[in-house]
Amino acid sequence: MVIAQEQKAELISGVTDLLVRILNKSPATTFVVIDEVAVEDWGVGGLPVADYRKTLRTRS
Repeated sequence: MVIAQEQKAELISGVTDLLVRILNKSPATTFVVIDEVAVEDWGVGGLPVADYRKTLRTRS
């Protein structure tokens, strides 16, 4: 999944607002990093994510 620049900007703004509201953080010292990881480079429940998603499809 590729995230559009506009979506990234909205995520950064929203996360910053949340940290300001909940943790009383200063926006000037709040850093938000979006690290896009390729689907084949992570897993869930001990399975590569592609295999995990297959198990979800068979449950429905």
